[in-house]
Amino acid sequence: MNNKTNYFDEKLLPTKKEKQIIVDFLYNSLEKFGDPKEAIMACVEYALKQTVSFGGLIAMVKDMDRPDNPIVSCVVYNRTGMNKYIPENILVYIATDKNYRGQGIGRALIEESLKRIDGSVALHCDPQNPAKLLYEKLGFASKYLEMRLYR
Repeated sequence: MNNKTNYFDEKLLPTKKEKQIIVDFLYNSLEKFGDPKEAIMACVEYALKQTVSFGGLIAMVKDMDRPDNPIVSCVVYNRTGMNKYIPENILVYIATDKNYRGQGIGRALIEESLKRIDGSVALHCDPQNPAKLLYEKLGFASKYLEMRLYR
């Protein structure tokens, strides 16, 4: 596969159309582990500092061999604005198109994008998510059990 990786942040913004394509891709590819489109868009806008935020990074891989150059994998990080007691970044979304899974594309995207991130990185992972093994192989460790109070 001839692929191309694009990176976006507050200095290099995607077009409005590209931003919507990223949100749609994540919504469709995350399947049962995803969020509503509005939540994904809020996360993307946070990463791009299009809302009050600390910013972040979006990276996406496109298949350049296909005429429509579809996204095949995408990751979104948000900066937390904290350090020492909470990691400086959170990997909020990582998804690979189901037709491209198992080829190492998602792993390579995480590895390459982490080189552009300063500080520690946290992520939340459903215990049933098959990607949990990948995260562990990349060095992520389960430090805490997350508990939430919804209001």
